[in-house]
Amino acid sequence: MKHNTNAAEYLEPEPHPADSLTYDQVTRDVCAPLERVPGRGWWMAFSGALGLLTIGLISIYKLVTTGIGVWGLNNTIGWAYDITNFVFWIGIGHAGTLISAILFLFRQKWRTAINRSAEAMTIFAVMTAGLFPLLHTGRPWLAFWLFPYPNTRGSLWVNFRSPLLWDVFAVSTYFTISAVFWYIGLIPDIATVRDRARNKIRRVIYGALSMGWTGSMRNWMHYEMVYLILAGLSTPLVLSVHSIVSFDFAVSVIPGWHTTIFPPYFVAGAIFSGFAMVMTLLIIVRKVVHLEEYITVRHLENMCKIIMATGLMVGYAYASEFFIAWYSGSPYEQFTFVNRAFGPYAWAYWTMVSCNVFIPQVFWFKKMRTNLTIMFIISIFVNIGMWFERFVIIVTSLHRGFLPSEWSYFTPTIWDIGLLIGSFGIFFTLFLLFTRVLPMIAMAEIKSILPFKRKGGVEYGTHEDVV
Repeated sequence: MKHNTNAAEYLEPEPHPADSLTYDQVTRDVCAPLERVPGRGWWMAFSGALGLLTIGLISIYKLVTTGIGVWGLNNTIGWAYDITNFVFWIGIGHAGTLISAILFLFRQKWRTAINRSAEAMTIFAVMTAGLFPLLHTGRPWLAFWLFPYPNTRGSLWVNFRSPLLWDVFAVSTYFTISAVFWYIGLIPDIATVRDRARNKIRRVIYGALSMGWTGSMRNWMHYEMVYLILAGLSTPLVLSVHSIVSFDFAVSVIPGWHTTIFPPYFVAGAIFSGFAMVMTLLIIVRKVVHLEEYITVRHLENMCKIIMATGLMVGYAYASEFFIAWYSGSPYEQFTFVNRAFGPYAWAYWTMVSCNVFIPQVFWFKKMRTNLTIMFIISIFVNIGMWFERFVIIVTSLHRGFLPSEWSYFTPTIWDIGLLIGSFGIFFTLFLLFTRVLPMIAMAEIKSILPFKRKGGVEYGTHEDVV
């Protein structure tokens, strides 16, 4: 009998949000962080993020005024921390679109409490990522040369056959669609904040941002139609953007890069790292902002399952690379992968494998998937491992050329490390500001899945069923 009880408890889905919540309580809880004075925890986090941002700004100033010679690059290794950071942050931005768009199309209700934060994370991660290609050029003030438009520079024109240019189109399109998708989803909630505003300035600002939303049936019909269209447009971008980023490597002839496995491998890795970053942020935020009733352990457990699944895909890709290198019969490919695992950068390779393949396997156990401390630690390890994955792909494929005279070793300078630290400062500063000025939880969507009750407390299904 005891066994049957436990089985029933395990199979019964955890309610979300709690059955005791009301529409008014959802509004008050979600709007509270915007209306009250920030607590000590928020100020401590914001001060730390500003400190990291300051380090990044100093590094950027040094780079722009001196040149990319301040980095540890050399004639053999022309890409290192800069492109590693770019690919890493683009990957972080994938989870937002996946959680919002794809899970919305599949009508997964558990996305409702975490999609807003994930979408915001996407915007800020892509903004951070876009900084590195500009700085890598050494002349960021000439970045407009990357855009194809009628100009007076004669025969100077962008090379449409270059995957580096494809990046410009893919990333800018991804950013635009994601930003519009995020903003459209915010409009009903911004209107709620507008109606609750007691300060005239806040009322004017939120009134302008809400675009005249009244909550009429006509508003909701247009909103749902546009939101569905944008979700449909965003879904293929999850697959296309990081596939195109992988083409930076896959279409080259350098051993270790010239492989067809890179597009799906990069997409799986991007979702893997993106979900880990969402988990890192939400575990902290749900406690600091007191949103435990909305961002539940059930949400985080579902994210653990996705992290475990994509981690297995990434591990399969690691093994496939070694098999294909052996099966190809190419001594150059074989040397590249043996050198990755046992060469001068073996420490980076095994850090990557440990963090991305071995450590996430603890999520096979439900007790580990529901332990917030374990979740948080593993999410940190996954992000470390995914950064090292990009570093291993880039640097270990470059540092051993075809001639021994080309062999070299990359050692980062303080400016490489400073810019890496600064990228986290940019990201966390933007995210913390977001938690203070816009609703972190999609109130309208949460209310749509609240239990619908008639007077007397008799339930007749969800609000969606009645509507």
